[in-house]
Amino acid sequence: MKKICLFVHCACILRGIIVSTGIVAIVFQANDSVHGSEKRPERSVNIVMEDQFRTRHETGTLRGDVVVLVYAERHGSDAARSLGRRLHIQFHPTAEKVPLSESFRQPVVGLTDWPAGIEVPNVHVIAVACLSEIPKPFHAVARAKFRSDSPHVPVWLDFENIMKKSCGLSVGIPNIVILDTEGKMRDTRSGHVDDREFGELTAAINLLRRESEPRNRAVGSGPLPSKKQQ
Repeated sequence: MKKICLFVHCACILRGIIVSTGIVAIVFQANDSVHGSEKRPERSVNIVMEDQFRTRHETGTLRGDVVVLVYAERHGSDAARSLGRRLHIQFHPTAEKVPLSESFRQPVVGLTDWPAGIEVPNVHVIAVACLSEIPKPFHAVARAKFRSDSPHVPVWLDFENIMKKSCGLSVGIPNIVILDTEGKMRDTRSGHVDDREFGELTAAINLLRRESEPRNRAVGSGPLPSKKQQ
């Protein structure tokens, strides 16, 4: 009876956390967040996880681009999915008009006055499902469910509570971490994002993209502009 009840419990968790849109999520860290973030020292990180296909991913392989991790536990999964999808389309507008299987092959939008001959940094929006509630014997069940619900879009599966331990986790709402092009955590955020805050968020991401331009690197990676609180 315990095994049956445990399976039902895990199945209910899975239904609440499936992310089926085109997003790839990861790390923010530096200054104030949309709804109360922690200030953390900037440091290079390499977050490592497997997706639903058992494919290993590392944020360290994405150096040179900005990485945005959008993550949540089951109660915040719907809002995180919507935010991640919106962010991905913001920086890859053509993704809205193609099948999900082609979503991550779309080009990133350029930056005004970006030097010719230098590749513009991409923005990788990564979806992370926080699944520490699921016992190890049911990890295979979780992967199978994610493969069924998201056959084309990789979802990083956090069975080990990595995101909570390294970046913090607020329950019931989206959480965001941003890594700059050097892999440094520049900002962490949590909370629902309105239109004004979304504009501030995308502006902060573009600022990190511009920092990688050769003539701007000498300035160094200072904190992102502070956000206005409501």
